[in-house]
Amino acid sequence: MSKPMFPHLFSPAKIGNLELKNRILKAPQSSGMSNMDGTVSERLVRYYRKQAAGGAGMIVVEYAYVDDIGAKSAHCHLGISSNEHIPGLAWLAENIREQGSVPAIQIEHCGRQKFLGTQPICAPSAIPWPKLWNQYGVQAVPHVLTIEEIQDIVKAFGDSALRAKMAGFELVEIHGAHGYLLTNFFSPTTNHRDDLYGGSLENRMRIYVEIVRDVRKKVGPDFPVTIRLSGTDYEPDGFPIEDTIELAKVLEREGIDAFHISGGDHHQMIHQVSPMAMPRCYNTWAAAEIKKAVSVPVIASGSITLPELAEEIIASGKGDFVGLGRPLWADPEWPLKAEEGRPEDIRPCIRCNEGCLERTFFNYKAITCAVNPTISREGELEITEAAKKRNIAVVGAGPAGLEVARVLKLRGHEVTIFEKGKKGGQLNEASVPDFKADIRSLKESMLTAVDKLGIAIVEKEVTAADLETYDAVVCATGSTPKKLPLPGADLDIAVDAADYLNDKKAVGKKVVVLGVGLVGSETALHLAENGHQVTLVGRKPDIMKGVAVTDFLAYMERIAKTDMEICTLTTPLEIVADGVMVEHKGKRRKIEADTVLYAFGAKTEQDLYHALKEAGKEAYLIGDAVFPGKIMDAIHTGYRLGLKL
Repeated sequence: MSKPMFPHLFSPAKIGNLELKNRILKAPQSSGMSNMDGTVSERLVRYYRKQAAGGAGMIVVEYAYVDDIGAKSAHCHLGISSNEHIPGLAWLAENIREQGSVPAIQIEHCGRQKFLGTQPICAPSAIPWPKLWNQYGVQAVPHVLTIEEIQDIVKAFGDSALRAKMAGFELVEIHGAHGYLLTNFFSPTTNHRDDLYGGSLENRMRIYVEIVRDVRKKVGPDFPVTIRLSGTDYEPDGFPIEDTIELAKVLEREGIDAFHISGGDHHQMIHQVSPMAMPRCYNTWAAAEIKKAVSVPVIASGSITLPELAEEIIASGKGDFVGLGRPLWADPEWPLKAEEGRPEDIRPCIRCNEGCLERTFFNYKAITCAVNPTISREGELEITEAAKKRNIAVVGAGPAGLEVARVLKLRGHEVTIFEKGKKGGQLNEASVPDFKADIRSLKESMLTAVDKLGIAIVEKEVTAADLETYDAVVCATGSTPKKLPLPGADLDIAVDAADYLNDKKAVGKKVVVLGVGLVGSETALHLAENGHQVTLVGRKPDIMKGVAVTDFLAYMERIAKTDMEICTLTTPLEIVADGVMVEHKGKRRKIEADTVLYAFGAKTEQDLYHALKEAGKEAYLIGDAVFPGKIMDAIHTGYRLGLKL
């Protein structure tokens, strides 16, 4: 028998008296797939059944609200507040267990982070969550909980834990992190009380102790109980890791069987759901610090995207288990593929937050994933054998072309890809900055998938004549950068940002970047972080419009650490030999530069598609060739077309 590639990750271990087959837990994440009354839907069961079949030792079902007063946070939020929820929860737990994983569930009270924006919004003090205040004004000011109401919430946690046990879950996790109610008490940012629940560290941790005691009393001494804690909330006046360590010591004495450690709150979302511009394994440091102070297991969590990262955490003793959230949305079979020694087959999470965080919390929809269109559509978008096998050409080896080719081949079609440039298309230039290194893993994964399926990539600029023998053609021809519409655009100093990112053109020390959209802003930041003197110029009032919230916040933090100058509401007028002439508020000036990079958007490449259609050929258009979009748009359109042909 060959030696396992990740021996520590796939060794059994215990939480309390519960043994898990490996060190991987599916971390709890809101899905937006429950029924409106918090009951379990068939859609939710299909989703968790698929997650459980992927090989994780334990599935911790998303946070379930503990009372019907103020605990519910979001639309279609799972409930555990009533015995009426037990039948559906039992159905869910059974499905997880049937797939070989241990069913667990997280219980919570949202506190001031109530996306629904409806009163009562319950908190220790009348300090609103900034997002809600901006959205709802005075309606977002929390109701200050009385001591009697706090005791009712304590009891609700205990009752909910008992319901979890009755429903067949084998572990319950208390949500004490991420800016929800318990951290509202723990953090000086949100707790300004002067009674026995405020002020001192002992008082601020009191509700944790009372909840753990009530839960333990109701589920019994042998039922595994864990708690999720933020190592720190990353608030300037919040709680540091030293406070969390003291809290963990106290809760261990109260009978907590393991600590699940992450960080941040919704106000500091980039520290909670870190985007690709933040380091991987972002909160592992906090898990390592907690582990030094307690004797029970510690679960490390947050941006642990690849098996080698998870293996290192376990092997080095930073954590006893890893909690995987977004990586198991990107690829539910992540654990199975890692255990079988084929990590190259994993479709990696790129931490774009486009299909998950942006879609659920900010757009009120059920989750999906930029790189996995089947999440939340389990049983609906499955790959099945084609009724009629055909010979299909795909033009373009970018993300849309690679994805449609993969799906077509899996359905039984013969597939050939044609690519005139670099394999991977715009994934190449998109992944040049180190803060977008996650995309490099995605590119390699997608190229590996088509290679293992035996799909040939012919490197040539294809013509309509080359495609005559194919039954159908998919045009994933992408888009090309728009030309610089300024006098002096033909000067050597003017360089297309795409040419620079593709190593076709070099740049000087002093660079002006024209265009404050995503490509221009990211390129400017990349240059600034690599020693260039950079000025970013654009007509629009804001930079990076349309980027995910977490990306924007992370980019602003990085920009603040550079000397990059940003000139918005500034119109470029003319490229000159030593810079660019601009106008701002009616005043003209020259910004000196060795190189003027430009990123003015892109135009679709549809000429081949229209030529094929005019010749009567069956042809389809996907990805950036339809409209210049994001990775999510490319992969989703490719996948869906692959199912139809």
